[in-house]
Amino acid sequence: MPNDVISTFNQQIIEEFRANRGRVGGPFEGARLILLTTTGARSGAEHTTPVAYLPDGAERILVIASAGGAPRHPAWYHNLLAHPEVTVESGAFTYRARAVVLEGEERDQAFARAVETDAGWAAYQEKAGRVIPVVALYSIAGDGPGDINAGSMGEAIKVVHDAFRRELALIRQEMDKATQGGGSLAAQLRVNCLTFCHGLHNHHTGEGLGLFPFLADRHPTAAPALERLREEHDRIAALVEDLRAAIATEDPATARTEVERLTAELEAHLTYEEEQLIPLLDAAT
Repeated sequence: MPNDVISTFNQQIIEEFRANRGRVGGPFEGARLILLTTTGARSGAEHTTPVAYLPDGAERILVIASAGGAPRHPAWYHNLLAHPEVTVESGAFTYRARAVVLEGEERDQAFARAVETDAGWAAYQEKAGRVIPVVALYSIAGDGPGDINAGSMGEAIKVVHDAFRRELALIRQEMDKATQGGGSLAAQLRVNCLTFCHGLHNHHTGEGLGLFPFLADRHPTAAPALERLREEHDRIAALVEDLRAAIATEDPATARTEVERLTAELEAHLTYEEEQLIPLLDAAT
């Protein structure tokens, strides 16, 4: 595909991604995508590229420099080798990250997890005739989760909630495939679930320590709603632990049941929280 065609195609994805906070259609519908902005190795100019990623715990995500199986590494990979500090847009957040190329067994294990999730990565590897690099992107310490892509505190709640909804929907789809295929849970699916659980725990901890006291101080009449939300946090935390235990069994059917239980409880919680808190937060701004 000519470079100008690729550039136009990528720009369309970038615009759609930003307009819909991470959601895109077409061939990438339902995929885990980020926008990766690197600094040109020669030009020093910023370049933004849509890139598929793999969840990999609380501290990092992984991106794979496949270039669709091309014989040469993609330009963004050369850029981050020269300038390892990059910008990541996840749809909900924008944050600075440090790029580290995985080596040896760590790289091989990560790539194997990717192949286990989608055989297309193996096809790219065979076609490329090169070792396709796997790169870890670490959120830079001190940046926190990054800037929320929202114009108000109320909108920020909805943006973060929708990101959780989207990720949980992807996990449910992956669980469906695992259940139909039989056998144990794929390694990457286990990582996806545990990464989601960790992110949800951090979000609820932050609300309990920061947002809820802020609202309680300014809106005493919201006390019953805030107490209910705290109780729901406790119930969801228990469901998360049940899911962790189910994942440890590596039985897809058991894990799928726990994902469904968590989905039902979490969706009801998120909806109630939006109904109760967004008006208060928007009034405050």
